[in-house]
Amino acid sequence: MNTMKQGSKQQEILKIDINQFAQESWTQQERQNVELVVDFIQKLMNDHDFEYVRSKFGSHDYTQHNRAMTDGIEGVISYVSALVKRFPEYTYDVKHIYADGDFVIFHSHSTIKQSHRGNPDKGFNIFDTWKIDKGEIREHWDALQAVDGFMRMLSLLTGGKKLNNNTLY
Repeated sequence: MNTMKQGSKQQEILKIDINQFAQESWTQQERQNVELVVDFIQKLMNDHDFEYVRSKFGSHDYTQHNRAMTDGIEGVISYVSALVKRFPEYTYDVKHIYADGDFVIFHSHSTIKQSHRGNPDKGFNIFDTWKIDKGEIREHWDALQAVDGFMRMLSLLTGGKKLNNNTLY
């Protein structure tokens, strides 16, 4: 883990180790797809390097099936950057990675405080699915389960606005 300074305190940055999750059954293409999504998520959700995400992933169409976000990489960046601005210790701890052809699925534990990391009674339980087409992330679906009362309340306060007309399925 690396560290970065947030205000007056040091924050450990979670790093996604693809080798921890790699499966012998993955094809070479599936491994490349996973590597692409790991790079995207590491920079977006843990490093909070929005300029990197914008420059590397923002040049093609990206369909967002989470209705709380607009289509395109800018919709994801806007959502996550607002979250990080409010909760600078926000992280996304990957627990499982699955690859199936053009689809990559992460099962993760997301928390907003460093002290909550690893605590299964805090944060969000998340399943994210991405579709990869010709080496580019093209679509995203997710399912979130708020684990504690604060996160359930946060979901109610921040959810509800439908920002795209894409189907959920």
